[in-house]
Amino acid sequence: MRHMPDAASPAVTPIPVVEDLVSQVKYDSDGLVPAIVQDVETRTVLMMAYMNDETLRMSLEQGRTVFWSRSRQEVWRKGDTSGDRQFIREAYYDCDVDTLLFLVEQEGKGACHTGEYTCFYRSFGEAG
Repeated sequence: MRHMPDAASPAVTPIPVVEDLVSQVKYDSDGLVPAIVQDVETRTVLMMAYMNDETLRMSLEQGRTVFWSRSRQEVWRKGDTSGDRQFIREAYYDCDVDTLLFLVEQEGKGACHTGEYTCFYRSFGEAG
């Protein structure tokens, strides 16, 4: 069932695309950069996905996370199908400019396609 956002959905807050900064991002040989997504309130790591130059710019301009699906080879805006959207509140890049970090307000059940709140819900220290 597709989730339809209601009037209480979080506000979209685009982040200006500063060309001098965005152009410094280092992509791998496939044109991708890892993007870590973290809950802005709890700091829980929700997921990791990949972005290319286009989806990084889309994410900043639209104020929502947009990724590149390696399996489907297509642009994928988080929550368009599930309703579990991510509204970007802050965006960072690391010291080597080869990993991105997005602090988001998570809408819906969570970030994981399994229905879990975070993709990191399993521990190597736990059986099963």
